[in-house]
Amino acid sequence: MDPEILELEAFLPYRLYRLADAVSREFSTIYRERHGLTRPEWRTLSGLGQYGTMTAKELGEQSAMHKTKVSRAVAELERRRWLTRTLDENDRRVEHLTLTKAGLAAYREMVPLAKTFERALLARLSASEQASIVKGVVSLETALGRDNGRRRRKYETLIQKR
Repeated sequence: MDPEILELEAFLPYRLYRLADAVSREFSTIYRERHGLTRPEWRTLSGLGQYGTMTAKELGEQSAMHKTKVSRAVAELERRRWLTRTLDENDRRVEHLTLTKAGLAAYREMVPLAKTFERALLARLSASEQASIVKGVVSLETALGRDNGRRRRKYETLIQKR
């Protein structure tokens, strides 16, 4: 093998990207068919559904989306009347985003579908493979400074229930 050539298909960052994209695309069929949502719209809906009121900046950080994608998603969800914007009293440049009753209903409809998708995805693996993937993801998150103890405990609990 030539040390000057990078075998992309064996390069871990590329493989992780491709895997994450494949899983995301497979899940996207559910929310696209159900509500006609794009990935950024789904991430915005789910972020607000989970955390409640957030700013666009907070949404971008939480979902790892660029601000233009967040902005477009917010505009579309607002057009659907699934979220409202409220100006910050102290900084008029900041808007607080909150789901409306219709947006919250759509989110609540999607939660069991998302959980079912996750269970079905993990069911494709043996119990030991499930434990290994969870441990590996947690290890990478920790190594990259993206450790979230609550998320780690959630996944460990999920695997233990199997």
